[in-house]
This record gives sequence, structure tokens and C-alpha cells, in this order.
Amino acid sequence: MPPLTVAGSGRQTGVVIDPNLVRGALELEPTDRGLLPHRLPAWARAQSDDPQLHLVEAQPAGVRLALRTAATRLELDVLPTKRRYVGTPQRPDGWYDVLVDGELVERLQAPGGNVLDVEMMTGASTLTVGEPTTLVIELPAGEKDVEVWLPHDEQTELVDLRADSPVAPLPDDRPRWVHHGSSISHGSVATYPTEPWPVVAARLSGLDLVNLGLGGSALLDPFVARTIRDTPADLISVKLGINLVNQDLLRRRALGPAVHGYLDTIRDGHPDTPVRLISPVHCAIHEAVPGPSAPDMAALAEGRLAFVASGDPAEVATGKLTLEVVREVLAEVVERRGDPHLTYVDGLGLYGAADAERLPLPDNLHPDSAAHRLIGERFAALGDW
Repeated sequence: MPPLTVAGSGRQTGVVIDPNLVRGALELEPTDRGLLPHRLPAWARAQSDDPQLHLVEAQPAGVRLALRTAATRLELDVLPTKRRYVGTPQRPDGWYDVLVDGELVERLQAPGGNVLDVEMMTGASTLTVGEPTTLVIELPAGEKDVEVWLPHDEQTELVDLRADSPVAPLPDDRPRWVHHGSSISHGSVATYPTEPWPVVAARLSGLDLVNLGLGGSALLDPFVARTIRDTPADLISVKLGINLVNQDLLRRRALGPAVHGYLDTIRDGHPDTPVRLISPVHCAIHEAVPGPSAPDMAALAEGRLAFVASGDPAEVATGKLTLEVVREVLAEVVERRGDPHLTYVDGLGLYGAADAERLPLPDNLHPDSAAHRLIGERFAALGDW
């Protein structure tokens, strides 16, 4: 994709926004306003008409601008799309985390922008178009490495970038880690973009993260496996289970072969790359109760967003999935494959029942920022792959 050249204003110098300045995205789509980061390529997006998938893959979890510069002032024009669920408490604006030489120095928000109103029960949505916002980032003097992490749960178009000194792409020779998972990997309920557990783990372990956590969409889609297959990676992890349960998507008979096929596809492009298959973290409502998940109407009446499991535990005997069943099947898959470069990670070791007593899931499905930190630290502590 050709770079987008932008004009400067005043003493600021126009900067070329090109793929080398943007990390963590697999594609940058030119729009009427600027560039829209995607975490799935266009060919993959074309293989699904699920509006949830299209919504979340364009939310830039793990995506950041990475620059080396002596500039003391950056001006970044962005066009966010705010998501609001009708009848529920309004979500706060997304945050931009600014890091200098690896240290957090500032957090900014971009008011305004587009607004997407979503009917939770039907999925119907209405988009109200807004205007871009300028983020002003003051930086210390001298040559430095700057990262601007985009809001993990707020679609963000990159409209314009200006600087008072030349800007170059930040060199990065760290091992590239490609991770796929559900909304927990995406970062749901975490407040800031450097708080989702894969970001925590990547920063602690010195890894260059590509986060393919897709809220509500870790569903063993073949086009995601092919995306991972085709993406350069030194390390790969796949966290599966909660979406399969809370969408009541598969039965036990289908799960094992589907996971084998998923891993076969990844192996077609990465025959010897270390892969970790991660089972679900603790989620009390679905440990022994199948899906689907449903909004907790009593919580909504109180102005809170929470979820309940609506399945019947008796149906586990007929093949319905629970998190307990998923963990058993995933462990069996890894054992049967006999792949020396494939390891099983029990999600309960990252966040278990005892952790839930201390750090409960605020909406019964998603960990908060503190729990994300715990999961990320424990994953990093697993050490060499």
C-alpha cells in the first residue's frame, strides 16, 4: 500500500504516515479521512458477514505508532468511532498511551469523532458521523523512541501527523509474537491500551506483539488460521474456548477435529515455530454451565452491564461445551499431536478460582485492569517457549 503524505502547518513538519510507522496492524486501509488500521486483511474480512467481527477487528488493540525522533511536539489528528450500547451505561472515551524510551509519560483522550449506537439485543447499529480531533503530545528534548498506543477498543482512523523535527520508523529486532484470542485477549474492560494482558506480557518479555484478540470472535474461523499462517512470526499463541461456549457454537464431537485443523493450517506456514495453545481462564458462570451467554437483566435494571449463562448443565451429556470440557479437549489435542514445538497452557494457571475471589470479573465475563496485569505477568513468567 503506498504511503499517505500529509501536509504540515505552522512550524510543524508534515510526516509520511506509512506502514513502517504503524506496528501491530496487518493492513492500513485508505479512507476519505486518512488510514484505518485493520487486524485482519481484506481477503479475510470478505469471508465473514458478521458485524461483530468487522467491528472488533478494526479496533486497534496492540496497534501503535512507533517513531524515532528528536521532536519535542507531535500533533496527531485522529477520527475515533465511539461505540455505545443503547440502554446501558456509556463507555468512556478511549485512551492513547504515550511511551518514551519504553516508559509511559502521558495518557490522552480524543473527544468527539463518530458515534456508533448499537442495540444490544438485536445487533442493529446507527452511525453518526463526527469530526477528527488533534492530540498534542509534548516530548522531552533529544533523540528518543516514541510509541503512541491507540485505544484498544475504539476504532481509530489516522488522519494527519505533524512534528517539529524529522520522524523515522522505530527499528525493532525483537522476536515477533502473534497472538489470537477472544475479548479477554482483545482487552475488554481494561482501561488503557497498554493494560490488556498480551501487551503486559509482550512488554515484560521484550516481544514485538501482533494482537489478533478479537472480541466475541475467537471462533476457530479458518480465515483467521490462514491469516496467522501467512503472518511472519517467531512465536505464536492461540487462546480458545470462551467464545465457543458463550455463543454455543460447537459440540464436543466437532471441537477436537476443528482445533486439529486450525493448528494444521498454522503449521502450513510455520512448521517449526513455537506455538502455545491456551485454554480459558476461570469464568464461574460457564465453568460447568453451557452457553449461550445472555445479558443479566437484573443488572441492566440497576444500570450495570453483566452476563449470565443461559444453558442447561444437563445438556453437557449430549455434547454441549463448558469451559471444563474445552480444557479437557484442548489438552487432549496437544497430547495427541506429539508436536515438540506445541505446548498446552492451562488458563486456570493464569487466572483461577482463587484469583476470581480476589479480583472478580466485573461483568462475569471479562477481567479488569488488575486481573489483566496478573494474567500478563504469569504468562511472561512461563519463560522460554
